[in-house]
Amino acid sequence: MRYGDSTERKKFGKAECVKSVFAFFCNYLILLFLVALFIWMNTLAIEGESFRNYVTKHYNVVIYLLASIFVLCLTIYFYYIFEDKSMLASSRNIWLIFLMLDVCLLVCYLFGYFFNIYSRPVALLALLALMLLSRRDAIFLNSIFAVMMFSIDSFTNFSEINAYPIALSATPLMAFSAGMVGIFVGSQVKTRIRSFLSGFAVSIPIIVMIACLEYSRGSDVIYLVLYGLEAGLLSSVLFMAFLPVFEVLFNCITDYRLRELTDHDAPLMRELKDRAMGTFNHSIVVAHLAEACAIALGENAALARAAAYYHDVGKLRQPEYFTENQTGYNPHNELSPELSVDIIRSHAKDGYELILNRRLPKALADVAIQHHGTLPIKYFYAKALKMSDGALNIEDFSYGGPKPQTKIAAIIMIADASEAISRTLPDRSPEKVEGAVRDIIEERMDLDQFDECDITMKDLTVIKSTIVSCLTGVYHSRVQYPKLKLKRSEENTKDNA
Repeated sequence: MRYGDSTERKKFGKAECVKSVFAFFCNYLILLFLVALFIWMNTLAIEGESFRNYVTKHYNVVIYLLASIFVLCLTIYFYYIFEDKSMLASSRNIWLIFLMLDVCLLVCYLFGYFFNIYSRPVALLALLALMLLSRRDAIFLNSIFAVMMFSIDSFTNFSEINAYPIALSATPLMAFSAGMVGIFVGSQVKTRIRSFLSGFAVSIPIIVMIACLEYSRGSDVIYLVLYGLEAGLLSSVLFMAFLPVFEVLFNCITDYRLRELTDHDAPLMRELKDRAMGTFNHSIVVAHLAEACAIALGENAALARAAAYYHDVGKLRQPEYFTENQTGYNPHNELSPELSVDIIRSHAKDGYELILNRRLPKALADVAIQHHGTLPIKYFYAKALKMSDGALNIEDFSYGGPKPQTKIAAIIMIADASEAISRTLPDRSPEKVEGAVRDIIEERMDLDQFDECDITMKDLTVIKSTIVSCLTGVYHSRVQYPKLKLKRSEENTKDNA
């Protein structure tokens, strides 16, 4: 899933049900407003016609149209009731779905009204839903969109002003087939230039249908085919134009946005590089480990990589108090263990708040606050024990949680500790690294850190072997270079003179 808070599975109770029904009703009214707008625009193009006259004469058709749109909205609601109630638990997700529908209907109508019915970017919704939601949701919403387009084309006065009435009957098949091609081609697309090129693939079913429907028009078919090509390319171009807007408005996670966030010139990454170079370098290696583990488990590798980049950004608040950023002087030597623990464990919460304040995806913030779970900070706990006469409550020297809620958070918890401990090993042979990583995983299992995520023993075994393989590659041994100091020969010196 890619929508909004993809790592947060909200419960769908009575309160959420009422809110979701209200959100659907509001969006249904917006769709009715769009339909009224389309009818009014069409009446302007028909001599002697007005909006009131059309509604009065064709009230039965208008009622049928309003009812069909209501049924389609109801179908969307029940689809998510049975398939993914957590989607309805957030009103923001409902508004995301309907805003995509509204924008795509409006864009398609305007291109059909001002240019040509065959030039409509009918695959736009499918491409947006694929990136912002999921492939399954995109297939469903593409089908709804095709039927909705057909209803609006057939039961408004659009047919009375269109020069190609035969195209209206092909609207659902044209929109559905172009959208499906866009979904299956777009699933393999990882760059924006390839997104543009996918427009050529999207235009293929449109061009084929145009040629079959309008072959009798002779030379005019060439122009209509060009409109079909335009429809495919417009779908991809408008998709790239609207996608960043939806990403920002709804704080959505897409592969494109994740790649932008992991660029070293991204604002928080630049701050981390300038103020906490040690933490930055640590995060780079953790990202390498997390991405490899995510690929091995079939998880979202781009999300794992981005979450690893941002998991320690809370250290920006006081970077000098963390070992990797120190250059000899350790300020903890002058602090009590209790104060040191407060500073160290606060970086998880600070990272969570910093990520949300910068309007970055909540999935990254969740990993930042979960990647230490409720683990104790053993160094300062041991230091406090030496300075104390009585027993201490270990919870006072532990992170506040929550524990990892997803596999990606669990991966980063293990990768973070594995990268840190591997730097302390005098012998970084595969056997020693494997023993260290195994101890890290077993300790976290003993402390019940994985109880709240759906990770299995098989997953942990895969994570261990993947991290060991990656770390032995990162910190591999090298041949000892001989200590020879070479000088230029006297002949070369004379020649140069």
